[in-house]
Amino acid sequence: MTFPSRSILDRELNNLQERILQMTSMVDSAIENAMLSLNNRDSQVAQQVVNGDEVVNRLRYEVEELAHLTLATQQPTARDLRTIIAATHVAVELERMGDHAAGIARLVLRMQEDESVANLHKLPKMAKRARKMLQESVQSFVERNNTLALSMMRRDDKLDRHYNQLFRETMEELKTQPAIPHAIYLLWVGHNLERIGDRAINIAERVIFMVTGEFVENVDDVDDLTAQP
Repeated sequence: MTFPSRSILDRELNNLQERILQMTSMVDSAIENAMLSLNNRDSQVAQQVVNGDEVVNRLRYEVEELAHLTLATQQPTARDLRTIIAATHVAVELERMGDHAAGIARLVLRMQEDESVANLHKLPKMAKRARKMLQESVQSFVERNNTLALSMMRRDDKLDRHYNQLFRETMEELKTQPAIPHAIYLLWVGHNLERIGDRAINIAERVIFMVTGEFVENVDDVDDLTAQP
């Protein structure tokens, strides 16, 4: 019986990784440009983000098709099998992050040009944090870096705190000026950024399983995992 060459499997794994990195770059740019369109009230940039989401969606299905083909033809070992399956999960999370970035851009398109947005609250900090979580989660996947994935999960509450503060500030603003539609839009922008962070955590959880075979879902699980000899 002839078994597939290891070099062929390595090439297919590299192809998966390249597509994941391509998706990551596009999603990161989408988040950056969505926030830029909000800050500058630039509907043209916002529309570009919305249009670009279709490419991210297509890449997700390319990753899935390549993963299925590799599983069917290359007979991967347990370690490689977890990597291939993890790649499909990472692609799904990236595609949904792209949806959240497009969601921010669509909110910008809904805002009237003459609406004044004097205060973006914690949104720039949230966007910066969300992008860092995106980058670190994918880096941990590419490097099979369990430590990076674990440390990122421990810092997850920073983005949640920013969103909670944004929610409180928005509610206070609406008490004094209840008819400001942009305040609700900004709250939805924050929600999309918070969800991007959640997606990054999902990737980190998948990386930990890929590397260790252990499933973790919260900080307590992370601490239990690192306490093991």
